[in-house]
Amino acid sequence: MRISKEQAAENRERVVEAASGLFRERGFDGVAVADLMRAAGFTHGGFYNHFPTKEALSAEALGRAFDDMATVRAKAADMAEMLRGYLSRAARRTPGKSCPAAALAGDVGRQPAPVREVFADGVEGMIESFAAQIGGPDARARATVLLSQMVGGVMLSRGVPDDHPLADEILNATLARCLADLA
Repeated sequence: MRISKEQAAENRERVVEAASGLFRERGFDGVAVADLMRAAGFTHGGFYNHFPTKEALSAEALGRAFDDMATVRAKAADMAEMLRGYLSRAARRTPGKSCPAAALAGDVGRQPAPVREVFADGVEGMIESFAAQIGGPDARARATVLLSQMVGGVMLSRGVPDDHPLADEILNATLARCLADLA
């Protein structure tokens, strides 16, 4: 049975959206094509109607995740509000809905160059948006350090059992340091 171009585009979108969350939750290699398609509501066999390779989907889904996070950043009233959301228990507990840099930084280095390029572009976008808000002659350097602190704080906090006091201590200390550095 043939489907319309519009329906094919909607189906493809569902796969990208599902992959964007699953990759952040489980890493690129922790999700099989069958898992991606099942999460989008399709059978495994339809994957290659939409993407030539899993790598192609990985790159697109990663780009989507960074775009989604740019939208979240844009909605924050200021950097302090953005930091409080980023360095929160809620963000720690929902990697599939939060920053792809924190979710995938340890994984992306083992991916093919096209996926790493998308990651680099996403990180660059974050640095640029932070630098624009920080302003001043050293804004880019400050933004780069700020991003490194944020991502590292979330990654370390996720690595500790969620109910361990250190998980919150890492988030709280990182948030305090980031806010102080902005002042």
